[in-house]
Amino acid sequence: MSKVNRTIGVLVAAAALTFGFVSPALATPQNIPTATVAKSELAGLTVRADGSMTGYSRDKFPHWITKEGTCNTREFVLKRDGTNVVTDSSCAAKSGRWFSPYDGATWTAASDVDIDHIVPLAAAWRSGASSWTTTRRQEFANDTDYPQLIAVTDNVNQSKGDQTPATWKPPVTSYWCTYAKMWVHVKAKYRLSVNSAEKTELTSMLGRC
Repeated sequence: MSKVNRTIGVLVAAAALTFGFVSPALATPQNIPTATVAKSELAGLTVRADGSMTGYSRDKFPHWITKEGTCNTREFVLKRDGTNVVTDSSCAAKSGRWFSPYDGATWTAASDVDIDHIVPLAAAWRSGASSWTTTRRQEFANDTDYPQLIAVTDNVNQSKGDQTPATWKPPVTSYWCTYAKMWVHVKAKYRLSVNSAEKTELTSMLGRC
């Protein structure tokens, strides 16, 4: 991406952080629950200390799989979350526009966009996925029916890593409610646990809704 476009994206992000807005045209993941549902789901999650990372590998969560036609899961989400996305015969995005709700930046090159797992693979491993079958982990890593995947700015996603809301939240505070609703809904679907610090922060974030 050109330095000019990167600068524009950063300036838009700075404005979003200053004024706390997100784009009204944003394409969102499927099945984001209401705050009421999310609060009820959070209350039903098992609270326990995180499990061990022993044996963990991203390879144990096969992704990106073929999702639709020639598109793999990453390409599917890029098309879903982008605007005016043009792809080639192999479904690679050649052009388009992507708004990242985490930081308010807008990008015009797919290379500047990561597909974030709302609940990171390693966080899932620590909260129950270590006992899953490979098939179940593959479903989790490629789930586009629930709000588990979203297109966001690459370096913001990388700063998140495998952290839970106890230690990382989207820079745009007005998105915390939505982020918490997505996180809780995914954990509830897959019957993953939360640790006490994570639940405390999620409770606070849902309180903003």
